[in-house]
Amino acid sequence: MRVLLAGLPLSLLAACSSGDTPPPVAEGEEHVACAVGGETEMKEVCAVERSEADGKLTLVVRHPDGAFRRFDVLTDGRGLAVSDGAEEAVTRLEDGKFAVTVGEDRYLFPMTAKHAGQ
Repeated sequence: MRVLLAGLPLSLLAACSSGDTPPPVAEGEEHVACAVGGETEMKEVCAVERSEADGKLTLVVRHPDGAFRRFDVLTDGRGLAVSDGAEEAVTRLEDGKFAVTVGEDRYLFPMTAKHAGQ
């Protein structure tokens, strides 16, 4: 019985370090600064994928841990809205970028301003 108990801590240690740590940066070609899961520091570690269907542009923002958020790009000047509608996006301009907060997650997108007539 002592042999089994003595080996238990080693097996638990092996399970904890089995490579389950998420990558430091989400996989993808384009990245934006984000602070997810209550993190305080914004880092350029969230990947962004763009897709268009029926003239509607959608952004999927992937977190390093595999989680993601889907945003609809609005054409009325408000910026972005959460696609599933579960939580509302709070948006504002921050240092020439478009800041979006949803729950504890924050994102900082590059911004392109449209002028009247575009």
